[in-house]
Amino acid sequence: MFTETEGIILRQTKIAGGRRMVLLFSEKYGKISAGTGLNERGKGKNALVMRPFTYGKYELFKKGNFININGGEVLQSHYRIGEDVDKYMEASFALEFVDKITEEEMPLYGLFELMKVFLSELEKRKSKYDILIIAFMMKALHHLGYAPELSVCTLCGNKKEPVYFSIPDGGVVCDDCDTDKSNGLIYPVNFDIVNVLTFVVNQPIERLQNLALGEDNARIARNMVLDYAKYHMDFGKLKSESFINE
Repeated sequence: MFTETEGIILRQTKIAGGRRMVLLFSEKYGKISAGTGLNERGKGKNALVMRPFTYGKYELFKKGNFININGGEVLQSHYRIGEDVDKYMEASFALEFVDKITEEEMPLYGLFELMKVFLSELEKRKSKYDILIIAFMMKALHHLGYAPELSVCTLCGNKKEPVYFSIPDGGVVCDDCDTDKSNGLIYPVNFDIVNVLTFVVNQPIERLQNLALGEDNARIARNMVLDYAKYHMDFGKLKSESFINE
């Protein structure tokens, strides 16, 4: 069966015979593994469409569990991301994050649209990448039904200002409640952190250009959301974390 879908290349690996295995996050089918003879180092539009971060339209051949990418058309290359080391690392982190939180062949239109917008915004931005990544992770978790509880204490339902974020308990905890702080899965939080996490879930990424969070708070929020995702979606350290944290 021949078919078409829009998609974003998550990663690719060389295999025998000059072919590649590609992990494509597609609009129609979700995350899929596909073989291809197209080469990103070649010339012409078919080469460009196989490069990292490219948003394109892909021609697929599907037979049973086998999928081949026969060709494609670039819709947005995001080439400027590849020209900036910091943007490249952040984009690599986001794509790896999507890979970890999704199953193959499960269409996720909302998450696909979020990925498109994120890459476009990252390409345009000159700073505040942490806010963008935090917003992306929070929105991705929200789309999948894994968003943490931020409006009330997860243990007692109190609306008092939270003092901790408990990863095992799934959200914020007030000072009236006792939670195990010895397991390394409890983060002290303040109003700024909780307010930003709540705000980014409810606002389009395009409207977050002026949102600011201090460097220390941004680092805490980013690590906290990532650790939360790892715990509740059961995955380990991302390869791209090593580069981001250097």
